[in-house]
Amino acid sequence: MSGFFGSVSQDDCVADVFYGTDYHSHLGTKRAGLAFYSKTKGFQRAIHSLEDGYFRNKFESDIAGFKGNIGIGVISDTEAQPILVTSHLGRFSVATVSKIANISELEERFMKMHRTFAETSQGSVNPTELVAMLIAEGKDFVSGIENVYNLVKGSCSILILTENGIIAARDRLGRTPIVIGKKENAYAVSFETCAFPNLNYEIEKFLGPGEVISLSANGYEQLRKPNEKMQVCSFLWVYYGYPPSFYEGINVDECRYKCGAALAKNDTNEADFVAGIPDSGVGHAIGYSNEKGIPLKRPYSKYTPTWPRSFMPQNQSMRDLVAKMKLIPNKAIIKDKRGVFLDDSIVRGTQLQDNVRDLHEAGIQEVHMRIACPPLTYPCEFLNFSRSRSNLDLATHKAVEQLEGKVNMNMSEYSDSNNPKYHEMVEQIRKNLDLTSLKFQKLDDLVEAIGLPKDKLCTHCWDGSSYF
Repeated sequence: MSGFFGSVSQDDCVADVFYGTDYHSHLGTKRAGLAFYSKTKGFQRAIHSLEDGYFRNKFESDIAGFKGNIGIGVISDTEAQPILVTSHLGRFSVATVSKIANISELEERFMKMHRTFAETSQGSVNPTELVAMLIAEGKDFVSGIENVYNLVKGSCSILILTENGIIAARDRLGRTPIVIGKKENAYAVSFETCAFPNLNYEIEKFLGPGEVISLSANGYEQLRKPNEKMQVCSFLWVYYGYPPSFYEGINVDECRYKCGAALAKNDTNEADFVAGIPDSGVGHAIGYSNEKGIPLKRPYSKYTPTWPRSFMPQNQSMRDLVAKMKLIPNKAIIKDKRGVFLDDSIVRGTQLQDNVRDLHEAGIQEVHMRIACPPLTYPCEFLNFSRSRSNLDLATHKAVEQLEGKVNMNMSEYSDSNNPKYHEMVEQIRKNLDLTSLKFQKLDDLVEAIGLPKDKLCTHCWDGSSYF
């Protein structure tokens, strides 16, 4: 995932863009960049790696040299961006939140046209540069963005920094959000609304799927109307989103409370305490605890001063080490007790397996795991949530292989919570993780907790139902 922030102000906007972008640090760990425009200094840009540090300390030394009343910033889990280009549309900078499933096909398309790529990303073309090239094929920015919508499979939301302001274009199916904020002398555009309050912005407008707007210091103008169809990612509420943020007017943590409450209503197990697996599991656990009347406790403390996010290192063994080292068990709460643990999801299950082992070593009697979403039976094609190189990395596919004795099974029966095969798969996952009990959220309950119609949500990870 990635996240971006932009601002157009009557005054200098450098500080707003710096702090607004920093509020997206939970969405990316690999690269980050800032770009600004001023009439006196023109376009300015800086990009840094985040693999050995954090956004704030990497860019603090750049801030003094930047100047401008228009700016954008992005934090990414993949490519270096924003891209700065010159074309018949003028000089402009582009930042994206995207997963281009057909990037090889589009790369070949440009090669046949004898076009060249200047940037690379993980040994291939830079996706944001490819998007910039698609935009530059249009006669204007709107037709160029339409070109992106027509050719890119996956998802792509875009910020374009120009000499006159910012153009924001939400993914054509709205898989990722873009929100406009407003204050006295400036407008902002952001992935996360949690970037607004401390910078004194108020939420002004949620862009619709495929909607395009131009932003100036005095307001905004719609350049393209939103599409009717929407497939916004459900994991924004379950996992990705920061608790104070809103998507489609729906708060992240309120949704998590409802998810936890729904799990509690469907649960008959008794326990001595409820706990959330930090961080995203905490909101779910509060909802469960309040509904069930079981005390909320903290058997794990997350040590954040030195340990970064668990998937930051590129090496899997190092990721596993970081995941283990940052969670410290508290035996005073754990020993001889029965605990209900809430987590956002089970992807591979490797980190959870280590956590459960620590709980047993600390003397816990029972470990009841409750997962805020259904089992992940299909890999993400649109945002790459699962981050798995192979379907077989998923805990569900491992369990099905153990049950069936073969790989690449049709997962439709295992995705149906009313099918006996679903329950066999869940039981196998429970055994693999050494849990006393394991229950997943029902898809209908998750949809109800979010509060949008099912056909407006992307639920592909759980039922394979979504589309390009």
